[in-house]
Amino acid sequence: MDHSTINANPLLDAAGEARTHRRDRPAATPLPPLRFILVVTALIGLLHAYVGLRLLPALELGGAGTAIGIFLLALCTLLIPFGLLARALTGRLNDALANLLTWAGLIAGGFASSLLVLTVLRDLLLLPAMVVLHTETFRAAAGYSAWGVPLIALGFSTLGLFNARRRPRLVEVDIRLRDLPLALHGFTITQISDIHVGPTIRRGFLERIVDQVNSLESDLVAITGDLVDGSVPDLALHVEPLSRLRARHGSFFVTGNHEYYSGAAAWVSELRRLGVFVLQNEHVVLQHEGGSLVLAGVTDYSAHHFDERERSDPQAALAGAPPDAALKILLAHQPRSATAAEAAGFHLQLSGHTHGGQFLPWNFFVRLQQPFTAGLHRLKDLWVYTSRGTGYWGPPKRLGAPAEITRLRLLPQNHS
Repeated sequence: MDHSTINANPLLDAAGEARTHRRDRPAATPLPPLRFILVVTALIGLLHAYVGLRLLPALELGGAGTAIGIFLLALCTLLIPFGLLARALTGRLNDALANLLTWAGLIAGGFASSLLVLTVLRDLLLLPAMVVLHTETFRAAAGYSAWGVPLIALGFSTLGLFNARRRPRLVEVDIRLRDLPLALHGFTITQISDIHVGPTIRRGFLERIVDQVNSLESDLVAITGDLVDGSVPDLALHVEPLSRLRARHGSFFVTGNHEYYSGAAAWVSELRRLGVFVLQNEHVVLQHEGGSLVLAGVTDYSAHHFDERERSDPQAALAGAPPDAALKILLAHQPRSATAAEAAGFHLQLSGHTHGGQFLPWNFFVRLQQPFTAGLHRLKDLWVYTSRGTGYWGPPKRLGAPAEITRLRLLPQNHS
């Protein structure tokens, strides 16, 4: 690996460094305030009450059936906070029980999301039906649709769970760049993003990703943020497989917003210990086959909310770079860094953050916050590739937005 750093703190690697022994059972994360827990649980309860009021009467289950329906909705309401409080529960409960409650809570959250959306959609469709259909026909439609909502939600959740836990698909993308130096024709980058190692994504999941990435034998590996949901003491063992990543020029990482929720400074140190190069508003110059490229990385777009000194700054990331560099690539967790990246003179930006919406219908709402939801887009002279993510956040559920490992190949604009 031949590269130099400019305007950067020393990029540490883990060669020869002794591994530290960590406790098998880390200390528990502090619980959120009781008032917060109660407010969240009450809100979830109200949403489930709406679902129950709209569906249970139409199901005509009788007294016993309605009581069972109310019990299931109440159980779902109580399970969801366990998924949200997974990190705080670790260390306070038996590990097996904590894991069981975590999985149950997060699966319940995914099911409840589809149940709520489908209930709202059913109500919207029944409004015009009430006007045009005869009373008996409308009553039948209301009954059949009331059965359909939970059955479809269950189907979506089952399929979503399978999609979330399966091996991420390989997405191959050719990016054609104007004036790309001959030495860089065919340069390959493997991008992984938004793995979210934490409550339900553990060491085995990450090991499979590392093996798949290594099999691609790329020139460079880019990890575009949101690697973890938890602290270093909690998750170091599960993130350790990243030390086995192999690429000609190494593996590079930029922080996402979830690193700041989880202790960004500690994770930056840990990743450097594992041999992953971390770019924080800085860059490296990579020498490849006699040519060179500038690879820069910025802190997360929202980093200044946690530490003003870490405000994301694509312009600062290029400070001191060769002014005549023919190729400048930026790693930035959020696609909305693109405007500043284009103004700074970058040619390509690799991002994540959106998960492609992760599961329906949220992929339609991502574009309200981000300029790009997924895939390759152009902003003036800047190409932006947005990964759908390699893991998932929260509910183990992916529907309409499959997880991906992305292999990008750089080609000249006129390549056939």
